[in-house]
This record gives sequence, C-alpha cells and structure tokens, in this order.
Amino acid sequence: MDQPTFVEGFHDPEAVKKMTYHPLGNTGMQVSRLSLGGGPIGGLYGSTSEAECVNMVHSALKSGVNYIDTAPWYGNGRSEEVLGKALKDVPRSAYYIGTKIGRYEPCVERMFDFSAERVASSVDLSLKLLGLDYVDVIQVHDLEFAESLDLILNETLPALQKVVEQGKARHIGITGYPLSILKQVVERSSVKIEVVLSYARNTLIDDVLKEYMPFFQSRNIGVISACAVAMGLLCEGEPPEWHPAQQEIKDASKLAAKFCKDAGSDLARLAVQFSASTEGVATHLMGSNDSRIFRRNLEAILSTPTDLEVELSQQVQEKFFQKLSKREWEGVSEVEYWEEMRKIQAGKR
Repeated sequence: MDQPTFVEGFHDPEAVKKMTYHPLGNTGMQVSRLSLGGGPIGGLYGSTSEAECVNMVHSALKSGVNYIDTAPWYGNGRSEEVLGKALKDVPRSAYYIGTKIGRYEPCVERMFDFSAERVASSVDLSLKLLGLDYVDVIQVHDLEFAESLDLILNETLPALQKVVEQGKARHIGITGYPLSILKQVVERSSVKIEVVLSYARNTLIDDVLKEYMPFFQSRNIGVISACAVAMGLLCEGEPPEWHPAQQEIKDASKLAAKFCKDAGSDLARLAVQFSASTEGVATHLMGSNDSRIFRRNLEAILSTPTDLEVELSQQVQEKFFQKLSKREWEGVSEVEYWEEMRKIQAGKR
C-alpha cells in the first residue's frame, strides 16, 4: 500500500484506503486527514478511563490515523503517560507524534516556563513518559503567554533546535490562539519553523485561519487545524468550566446546537465537516477519550456533506455567529494569567 506509515498485519487495510493523506509542509511527513488530539486523554474535558483511552488510540491508528498530538499540560503528564502505554506494542513506523514544551501545571506560578533549561528537561521527561527515543514534532505551547516574544525567539526556539540536533525530535513547531502572533514569530525566527498548530480558528464561529493560510503556504509550513468544535462550544451540553469564550459566544453556541437538533442534525458533525473543508490544511486534529467519539469524528470527516448539511451550516453561521459583537476571545486568558501573576509577585515583596 502506497502509504509510508502503513504496517502489514497492524493496520486495517480497508479502513486505511478510506483515509486521505497530505504533506505536512516540507517535513516529508504524509499525515492523515484526521489526527488524534491528546487533551481529552489527559482529562481536560472530564474524567477518563485509561483502558478506554488505550483502546481508542489503537482503534484510531488501525483505522489509518497516523498523527498524534499531546503535551505535558494535558493532565500534568497523564496524556503522555497513557499514550506511552497505548503505543508500547504499536510499531513505531505506524505513526507520527508531536508533543510540546512551555505549558505545564494548573498552578499559575508553575504554569508556563519557556526557558532553555526547562525545554531540555521537559523533552527528556516527555520521551520517558511516551517510552520513545524521539518525537516527530516538538512545539512551543501557547507562546502568546510568554513574557515577551524575544524570549521565544532568542531562547526557546534555539533550545528546541538543540533538541533536534540531539536527535530527540525531528521538526519544530509553534502553537497558539492568536494567529497574528504565530505569523510574527515565523517572520522573525532565525530557527526554522516547519509546523504551525492553530486551534479554534477554523470553526463555524470564527474561521479567520483561512486568511492566514496563504502566508503559511508561502513559507512551506505545515498547518494543523485543531478544535473544530471550538473546545466544546459546538456540541450539545455545556463547554468545560475553564473555557475562555465570552458568555455571548457560549449562549449563541447553545442556541445553535438546539437549532440543529430541532432540524434533525448535529452541530458537532456540521462543525467537523465545515472545518475539514478548508483548503491547504494538512490535518484536522480532534481529541477523543473514547472509541465512540472517535468513530463519530472519523465518519463526519470522511463523509461528503449533504445539501441539507451545507444549508444548515450556512444558516447556523448567519443566524447565530455572524451577528456576534466579537467572534473570538484573543487576550482573555493572557490578561487573567498576568493579573494573577502580578498578585502573586506583589505578595512576595
């Protein structure tokens, strides 16, 4: 089979045939249209069963998914640890994996550390938890929270270059919510950035990623689009308590979910299909912590939307999201973080 990560005897050949694969920029990696996000495995969206997560990972990989994304931040290492157990008996050639540095613990004082020293120790711990000698992509996690971009440019990224030179990672990436900052870092960096992970900016609520795609493509950077359901907004039920979106966006999302349900459809399915329609994106990263959710995402991303689904998507945007006073939450979390840090620092004086 003409697929670089296909392993005879491990994969389900018929399932792999249904998957499509795309180059991740100039990395040489051919990644599956659907990729697996490790946030839910780390418990970001509620408690999870380790056994179910392991089964889900195996199911995803055998179905042709070949890119996994994780981070120390996801459950303070739990996501990496569970993935390490899941991947123990999986051929290393059957998948690509990326992890991150920079964001760590829920405690404000220990949440972020972009120093070169922490980069080195973080990568070593991640590899230990994952049970791997190297990761395919090492990424700066949510770099907008750094004290300054100069720190990222002059210390963090050069430290990641050393990680690559040591053979502990193959490619360097950056992640974050404000696309303008990701673009600025790419423009200013002397270290080669090969991958950009953008989340919740290619959705029915806010699809500004499309405006940045020509720039990233002009630099031959692979683009990973994550969170098609906007971190739980575009689903039935309540988003997680920590979600930074303004109440206006949350209220509109709830109304949109009811509108779709009344029309005999599912907002999450429409959201996945909408995100997957964006040209130039290498892979669409979606988190799952059980096989049922994974199968639902897989079916949605591989199916062609019906005329009714296309019409409903347009109606959802027009009725609920295009009229919002603000369709994104840039800066909200950063302001809260630095306010808490200032309080802590003032208390220590």
